Amino acid sequence: QVQLVESGGGLVQAGGSLRLSCAASGRTFSRYAMGWFRQAPGKEREFVAAISRFGDSTDYADSVKGRFTISRDNAKSTVTLQMNSLKSEDTAAYYCAAGLKFSRADKDYDYWGQGTQVTVSS
Repeated sequence: QVQLVESGGGLVQAGGSLRLSCAASGRTFSRYAMGWFRQAPGKEREFVAAISRFGDSTDYADSVKGRFTISRDNAKSTVTLQMNSLKSEDTAAYYCAAGLKFSRADKDYDYWGQGTQVTVSS
């Protein structure tokens, strides 16, 4: 079992920045690829970013590429999502997830956090 707890969400003006963190506990963190997903009201959950087990590979949704950066610290069992140049369409609940496969598909992630809300005002 892996427990994931997100933090860092909040209210920010368009053009601003936020840094989301996800702290993991339980099984060895470096076993897992990590992903960030988001879900806006009335919409399906969507992929945001992923990072491989040792951070050598990253992947981003086109909508956030160049604005968001995912990183991880295996020694601290944390993954972060630095979000810059935020837009109103980035408003959503953001979830971190852990899985054995480096993937964009939420079905490949076995463990999920409870989510943290990001609201971008225009």
